Amino acid sequence: MAKRVIYIHGFNSSEQSYKAVRFGEHMAQFDVDYQVPRLTHEPLHAILQLEQLLNDDTVLLGSSLGGFYATYLSQRYSIPAVVINPAVRPFELLGNYLGENYNPYQDSHYELGTRHMDALRSLYLPQLDTPSLIYLLQQTGDEVLPFQQAVKYYSQCKQHVEFGGDHSFIGFEQTFASIVDFLKIT
Repeated sequence: MAKRVIYIHGFNSSEQSYKAVRFGEHMAQFDVDYQVPRLTHEPLHAILQLEQLLNDDTVLLGSSLGGFYATYLSQRYSIPAVVINPAVRPFELLGNYLGENYNPYQDSHYELGTRHMDALRSLYLPQLDTPSLIYLLQQTGDEVLPFQQAVKYYSQCKQHVEFGGDHSFIGFEQTFASIVDFLKIT
């Protein structure tokens, strides 16, 4: 059975995100089942969507809110994961988005409420039980999420921290070899 590689996109993103598409192009040279599901804005439904895709040979990549989800799934199911400029405590960061929202990448309108923040809070792991399963890719120039929070939270994990950059992770393609190596995609 081919290894299943699941890329988990971030908040207000889609399966067509730059990193998802570029990594998918890179995965074309390997015998893998590469999947990038379009996730709902409902956190618990998104986790259920992802759980339905897991098998015994799954590895994860997650960016931003997708990194938060990948962390949860990694620790709950003992799955290797790479997290890219991840959200650590999204329930504290998404308060400015409460109310009506529009996701232009999915062409969908939705309302974000306190119940969504409560759902995210329920998925938060105060500490990582198996930090060796996670590889953090972080740029200090992330203008959306506080990079220090991620570096501290994932302090027991393998880390690649770059000075500068931004939330999109400039030069993402340069990390592909280390991702493939960490996730044992060969």
